[in-house]
Amino acid sequence: MIKKSLIILTVMIFAAGTLFAGGAQESGAADPGSLTFYAGLQEDHAAMIAEEFEAATGIKTEFVRMSSGEILARLKAEKDNMTASVWYGGPIDGIVAADQEGIIEHYVSPEAVNIREGFKDPNGVWTGIYIGYLGFVGNKAILAEKGLAMPTSWADFLKPEYNQEIVVAHPGSSGTAYTMLATLVQIMGEDQAMEYFKKFSPQVRQYTKSGTAPGRMAGLGETTVGITFLHDAIKYKKEGYSDIIISAPAEGTGYEIGGVALLKGGPDQENAKKFIDWVLTKDVQEMGKTVGSFQFLTNKDALPPEEAMPIKDTKLINYDFQWAGENKQRLVERFSVETSTTAPTE
Repeated sequence: MIKKSLIILTVMIFAAGTLFAGGAQESGAADPGSLTFYAGLQEDHAAMIAEEFEAATGIKTEFVRMSSGEILARLKAEKDNMTASVWYGGPIDGIVAADQEGIIEHYVSPEAVNIREGFKDPNGVWTGIYIGYLGFVGNKAILAEKGLAMPTSWADFLKPEYNQEIVVAHPGSSGTAYTMLATLVQIMGEDQAMEYFKKFSPQVRQYTKSGTAPGRMAGLGETTVGITFLHDAIKYKKEGYSDIIISAPAEGTGYEIGGVALLKGGPDQENAKKFIDWVLTKDVQEMGKTVGSFQFLTNKDALPPEEAMPIKDTKLINYDFQWAGENKQRLVERFSVETSTTAPTE
């Protein structure tokens, strides 16, 4: 009787073990894996994209939101032991700079055929997902209270009445601010631009870490004027900061192509390629407006948000992204020396 019971117990244990092993094998085969990306766009946009991609593919998706300067610094530090597999959002100047460091895996997505010419790198260093125009943001109530006009040119910021009324991010930490730096170098020439910044910097009340901060601070009444991407200012106004007003410089302004890129040595290369293919599609690009991202879009079939239409005729310069990326470290270092400033860490 005891022997018979032992035989039955052995059979049951073997059967349970077989079922467990089979179940684990099936579960492993069905596991789509994971993905981590570094996000250089707004936090709510990145969170929405992570959630939607995971829902669409089953791939467990996480992200870390940082400014472009922070992403580049993090990638340099992690070059031999990468944590993330994709750089998603933020100006492509940073991606070009990362490529100079050997950090980018060139990838031409099959979806790139649907991206408009001029908004993708032919060698697959980066592919554009949106376009944002650099401009000025102000608080109309504070401007009226102080008897100031809204700035409409780069030259306006050197006027004495704007002393300590300006907030802008630092080019050492922010892709937005680096776009400002590279824009003025391209408009004026490098030496003249540095002379401009030496006069401009004492006018600045605060250099922020993030390029989106000046828009929110203007909306909150914490600064009179700031420099930011105009779509971010439009987002904050739509969120209820009704005193926000915007303008663009008469001399012309630079712009960003927000890009996506594959990171060399990232742990999830195949899932990263799936993610890149997915974010380039018309439907996914159009999702941005649901979280207040009002940039112009790069997919030829994607419809731009109505909220962006008031700024569609902004005067743009012929911004050289490749040059800006290749010269980023040098220009940021010179800016910091010429203005006696450092990038904030908080």
